[in-house]
Parts: sequence; structure tokens; C-alpha cells
Amino acid sequence: MINEKLLRPNSIVVVGASNNIAKPGGKIIKNLLDHNFTGDLFAINPNESKIQGIPSFPDVAELPEVDLGILAIPAKFCLQTVTDLAEQNNTKAFIIISAGFGETSDAGKELEQQIVKVVEEHDACLIGPNCIGVMTPWHASVFTTPIPELTHEGCDFISGSGATAVFIMESGIPKGLRFANVFSVGNSAQVGVEDVLAYLDEHYEDGVSPRVKLLYIENINNPDKLLHHATSLIRKGCKIAAIKAGSSSAGSRAASSHTGALTSSDAAVEALFRKAGIVRCYGREELTTVASVFMCKGLHGEKLAIVTHAGGPGVMLTDALEDGGLKIPEIADSEAKKLLLQKLFPGSSVENPIDFLATGTAEQLGHIIDACENDFDIDGMAVIYGSPGLFPIGDVYEVLSEKMKVCKKPIYPILPSIINVKDDVAHFLSRGNVNFPDEVLLGRALTKVMNTSKPVAETEEADGVDTEALKAVIAATENGYQPPEVIHKLFDLAGIPRVKEMVAKSESEAVLAAMNLGFPVVMKVVGPVHKTEVGGVILNVRSVTQVRKEFHHLFEIEGTEGVLIAQMASGSELFLGATYEETFGHVVLCGMGGIYVEVMKDVASGLAPLTHDEARSMVNSLKSYKILKGFRKQEGVNIDKYVDIIVRLSWLLRNATEIKEIDINPLLGNEQEILAVDARIRIER
Repeated sequence: MINEKLLRPNSIVVVGASNNIAKPGGKIIKNLLDHNFTGDLFAINPNESKIQGIPSFPDVAELPEVDLGILAIPAKFCLQTVTDLAEQNNTKAFIIISAGFGETSDAGKELEQQIVKVVEEHDACLIGPNCIGVMTPWHASVFTTPIPELTHEGCDFISGSGATAVFIMESGIPKGLRFANVFSVGNSAQVGVEDVLAYLDEHYEDGVSPRVKLLYIENINNPDKLLHHATSLIRKGCKIAAIKAGSSSAGSRAASSHTGALTSSDAAVEALFRKAGIVRCYGREELTTVASVFMCKGLHGEKLAIVTHAGGPGVMLTDALEDGGLKIPEIADSEAKKLLLQKLFPGSSVENPIDFLATGTAEQLGHIIDACENDFDIDGMAVIYGSPGLFPIGDVYEVLSEKMKVCKKPIYPILPSIINVKDDVAHFLSRGNVNFPDEVLLGRALTKVMNTSKPVAETEEADGVDTEALKAVIAATENGYQPPEVIHKLFDLAGIPRVKEMVAKSESEAVLAAMNLGFPVVMKVVGPVHKTEVGGVILNVRSVTQVRKEFHHLFEIEGTEGVLIAQMASGSELFLGATYEETFGHVVLCGMGGIYVEVMKDVASGLAPLTHDEARSMVNSLKSYKILKGFRKQEGVNIDKYVDIIVRLSWLLRNATEIKEIDINPLLGNEQEILAVDARIRIER
């Protein structure tokens, strides 16, 4: 896997090197030379004795020992070249730029595996194939541009796509975002995104290693590894943001329940990121804006001051921040507020946003920032200052840069005039600062960062869950959808509250069950999967006569095996379910029932097992959360009980991987209790 010979090689050979810098083998050499690789650099080209001024050999047999081999040759020649370098030249790291492997055919995949076997037999590491290469502060082994400033004060960036890596860097560099190490893993034949992240975690040094990690992921091959190392890094003080491509519903599988229809691999990704504390992004601009937020001092609170000399951007930023849950509070009247207003031009406003007009000066900006830092009850500042091109504003940016360094509260600079004063902006960025040229993107990124949960502290087991008895019940079942008596046993053992129910096979059994439960009752057909679609649910049955009538009606439905008689519960309709996703485990979904789950798809996902903090975070993230709490004099539900039921379901699933799909729809809840009314469980071994 990843080793020091890849990160800090003393010698590099480029196989397939060229004097033509329009070819990958030529551009790699140029990038290495231009970006000051100080070790020994060699080339392999049978037709040249020198390549761009460095020694070139006809084949690897004439090379000395070399740490890193970079291959830019046709795929069919790569296996023998890797073998020769590993055996003859003690090469311990390889980057294969070449395409034509597993991404094209089964034969290409087999060739990849043969190369990996050779690499691992020699205790070496392999990046690629089909990648752009690797960049570290020691070497820029890529055939692309741009080459960002590579510094330990920048961010680590791991990408499953070479082209996307280039585009993300092109998005980040103009914002002042700097990079430390860039890994393009390509086909991930040996080393994938998770493996690079694991290395960065296992070799993390506080105060030395970059604290910001960016990921572009196309496939998550080892969710547990990603979760473990992302969580570990974040607990060490790192920040991680990631794009997971492929989130459309087109890849969702068909299923018979609401849960199955809603759950996809993307829901599993969402749950994984939530559990780890990763900020999920959906595009390049969002990712690099979030990364720039990470580069600023941390915001510890929800109250922002907006300092601006232009009204419109201040309004748009206010909207974006408040839409995401942050606050732009009014500045309370005080002596400090009066003194600040006296230092500004007439017509300025010291409310919030704080508007110091288009003619505002560097000195005035300094006074405003000092007041926000020391006198006003706010937690951070966003400063908007551009230019119509009338006069120089470099002194304003100098003040802003200095204040960003000395203030304890974070300052987010919004310098939108990237054409009118591009030289001043460039100088501002050269001092190690970032810039947010679009205030709305900043607002959305900042709220996304603030609303991302912290990693789960520890695993906690739900009280009173009888795991051995659960396993015994599961072991006694057959594959397929389970009868009510099995569901009842599982819920009772897990401590999931449910309505009292009895299954009747005859009219007399139905009458007796209804009398024992007490009227009113609900009658449901047992057998057909979609009860409501076949008219198999009768609510509010209030008499023995009605029980007799409805029993015969239900037994006429095709496929009926019995009639379930249940107590009539009341309250708001909730939803809870889970499906088993290969490699991820059980994905638990929660939300309000009815149209909220069926039409609006307002659900939150988590990976089992869940802690109470995780489950509460899921519930809090729902768009319908205010309704759950109670809205406009309408009774809410007991959130604590709902959270506890979610945790209990997750622990039921933790001990029963045979359950591939579970759907509790609905749960009915009020402020006193929440009861499972109907449920479906499918077991497959």
C-alpha cells in the first residue's frame, strides 16, 4: 500500500518519456523539472539518449536502483515493465498513467490483477492505472496542469477521477485554496480512496499534517474502512468534505415496501457520511467553497455579522445564512454601537448587515471588525468588499488580511471584484488567505458545515434488548415475509412498542379477539403484501356485528390467510424502516408517514447500529421536524420515544443480518406514546 517511496522518492524513472510535452510522458518530465524535484530523474525511451536534458535509457536493465516508476506506455507492456523494475531495480512505488485496463474489458481487469500480484509480492505500492498521477511537496508526478502550490498548510485531496481532480483544483486555486498532496487513484487496482485516507490517518501528526481532507469518490469499496479512518481523522481535529458521484434514483432497486423504494446506495452513503461527520457536497464549486470555509478559523456559534459596502450582496448572504439556520441578529443598542457609528460616514448603518457605504475606507473597516470582535454579541464576520474600479482598494485588503490573523472570531472575506482589482485580490491570496467571490455559495457552504453532525462518539446498546432470544427467533423462521406472530416476538424482544393484535382464522375468533382488545378496533387482511391496495384494511370497527360483516368481506380477498384484529391507535403518522445494503449493512430510514414519505420523500438515513445522538440528529434533520414537535396548536409527538424506537430497531437489525427489509408504516404517535401499527419484515439467507 502507500509508502514513503511514493510520497518522498529520492529517484524517479518515467517509462515512455518524451521530448514532446504534448504527450503524457513528456509532460510528466516537464512538470517534475518545473516544480523542482531534487532527486535523481531518469527516462526510458529506446530512441533518445536524453529527454528534456535528463539521461534516457533504452530499457530498465541499464537503470540503477530507483524508488518510483511512472509508466506512460501502452497497457500491454506494463506488466513486464513493472516486473523488471521490481526485480532488477528494487522499485517500491509505481504510478501507471496508462489506460486500457479494467475500465475497458475483462482482459484488462485480469492484466490489472496480474500487475497487483507482482507489486504486492515485492512489498510495493501501485497508484492507478488510468490516472493522472500523484503530487506531493516533493514531486509533481502528473501529466496535467494546473500544478497548485503544494504545502503542508494546504489540503489533502484524493480523487477517483483524474479529470475531475483537475477541474476541482481549477475551482479551488482562484479562491486561494492550497493543496498538500493530491492523489488520483484511477482504477484503484491496489490503492483506493479508502486506502489513501487510511494512510493519512495512521501517519497523522498533529500540527504537521494537513488538517483538511477533500474526497471525490465514484465507488466506495470498503465502507467500514472509510468510516473508521474518516471518524478517526475528524476526532483528531481534521475536517473532511466529499463528493460521492452517482446519487440519482436511477440506480435504486425496485422493492415492495416504502423503505425498499426509498433506499438506495445513495441513502447508504448519506448515512455513512452522517455517521463519520463528513460534509457531503454535490459539485466542484460547493466542495472547494466548503474547503475554503475549513481553512478559516472555526465558527463557534450561530450569530454572524455581515459587514458590507454594497446592499444587495449583504441581503443575498443574509438569506442564504438564515435559510441554513444561522442567525444575523440585530446589533443591540450600546455605547460601543454609538461610538462606531460616529467613526463612519453619514448614512452608514450599524444594524446587521453593517453597511459602511461604497466609499467606506480601510480605517473604517478596521473599526467595524474591532467592534465585532470585542463589543458585539456575534460569533463571526463575513466581510463583503469589492470595487467599481474608481480607486485603489489594496489598503482595505491589507487591513482585512491582518484582522483575519489576529481576531479570535472567524472572518470570511467576500471579494467579488476579481476583474476590477484582480491584482489586489491576487496579493491578498498570496498572503495565505482564501476568498469567497460568491456570497451565496459561502452562505450555503457555511451552513452545511455547521449543520453536519460530529462523528459518533461511541457505540451504545439499547437497554433491554435480548439479543440471544432475537437470534433464536430469527433462526426458527423461513425466508420471505414474516407472519404477524414473528413480527410481534421480534418487536417485543427489541422493546419496540406496538398495538395489541390477534390473528383470527374464523368469525368466532375474530369476535373474541375484538372483545378482548376492546372497541374500536382495526381489521386487516393477512397474506396480500399491499393491504390498502386490495381494500384489506378496515378502520374504526365499533361493534360485534361489524366485526362479523368485515371478517367475511376480508376473507373474500384473494390470497387471504387470516384477519388481524388490532387495537385502534391515534396520533400523528410516522415512518420507520430499513433495508440491507451489500457492504454497508442496514440503512435505517425515518420520517413522517403519509404524503411526507410517499410524495415528499422527507426521510433521514443512518447506518445501524445507531446511538441516541445519531437518531436524534436524523430526526432533527427532517423538513417536517417542526410538525413533529407540534405546530400551530397541533399536538406533536414524543421525540424522545421516537428516537429510542429508532435506536431499538437498529439494534434489532444489528443482531439479525438475515432481515433484508423491514417497514413499520405507520407508527402512530402523540405526546404520550408511540405505537407500531403495521409492519412488514422480509428475511433472506
